[in-house]
Amino acid sequence: MTDADPVPRPLTVGAYAALAKDRLPSATWHYIQGGAGTESTVRANRAAYRRLRLRPRVLADVSRCDLSTTVLGDAVGAPLGIAPMAYHQLACAEGEVATVRAAGAPGLRIPTIVSIFASRTFEDLAAQTTGPLWLQLYWLHRRDVLRTVVRRAEAAGFRALVLTVDTPRLGRRLREVRHGFHLPPGIVARNLDGEVTGFLHDRQDGSSALARHADAFIDPSLSWSDLAWLREQTRLPLLLKGVLTAEDAARAAGLGIDGIVVSNHGGRQLDGVVATLDALPEVVAAVDGRCPVFLDGGIRHGTDVLKALALGARAVFVGRPVLWGLAAGGEAGAREVLTLLRDELEDAMALAGRPSLAALGPELLARGPAAAAPNESYEDPDLRKGP
Repeated sequence: MTDADPVPRPLTVGAYAALAKDRLPSATWHYIQGGAGTESTVRANRAAYRRLRLRPRVLADVSRCDLSTTVLGDAVGAPLGIAPMAYHQLACAEGEVATVRAAGAPGLRIPTIVSIFASRTFEDLAAQTTGPLWLQLYWLHRRDVLRTVVRRAEAAGFRALVLTVDTPRLGRRLREVRHGFHLPPGIVARNLDGEVTGFLHDRQDGSSALARHADAFIDPSLSWSDLAWLREQTRLPLLLKGVLTAEDAARAAGLGIDGIVVSNHGGRQLDGVVATLDALPEVVAAVDGRCPVFLDGGIRHGTDVLKALALGARAVFVGRPVLWGLAAGGEAGAREVLTLLRDELEDAMALAGRPSLAALGPELLARGPAAAAPNESYEDPDLRKGP
């Protein structure tokens, strides 16, 4: 290949990680990749998929595989979505605008969960997308700020609220501490005023600006009784993100919650918790059809999506790979990552003899020893090194 030849398009999601790492400042890369503590949960999320093997059926008509479905009443092109992540402008200049355009591409039109700490305004995002937008919330001390944010999102056409319930404080994210992570100038939480974004631009060696901000502005007293107040502020469906146990899932469903996202925050909160794929079956059983169950954490291949759907997830939400795509190629890069996952899922359904999402169930899966470690060229090698 000569210098004039174009860089080959990555063939796997993991390959976008290497491109992103080359393009991002070191502190930003480690902020995106990092988990809490020893990052055992980050690794566990991936290992859980390798423990499940597939049991394909043959002689099924798979001349057409239908990936379309509905999420909270909205038609989507695939059972995928984008997990909430703050400050997409860290990855590319257009930030969340590029993300929602990618999510709304033909064949996708999938939901984006927009972080309360998005670096573009709700109104800008609503004007640029053809896919559903959901708003993610942290429980701030300032109820007036929460009320304003919720009503702005609802007025802009957002379709749901997603309350993150696993973050009474930030996990001990050692990479952020080591790099003294803080936001660079010009990147701000566009939907919040300066009174609730303190510390985010202040660098201190041996300290994370995000952790200092969370300690000051996130209310750790959030409890089940607070959900009634949030319900009173909006007509939008309310989902809880961060549920990992049957006990909490059953209580949420009993209270009429509109959906549950099985999530361990991508391994960024309590280190050592159960992998999301391992937690999924007990949550699905506890909910017993009373609300849809979604999942995030560790999705890197179409077969990962297939396994989560077979265990009862309505759809899965993708996190870090979207930021890799943004860093590698902006909107086009994010769209390529999402399209790659969609195409891999379609291939997997055909080869497994399952032409529709309705045909997916736990009988597709066999549990056994973890598969051999994958070829590192198809995975993110950074995750193998620890924090």
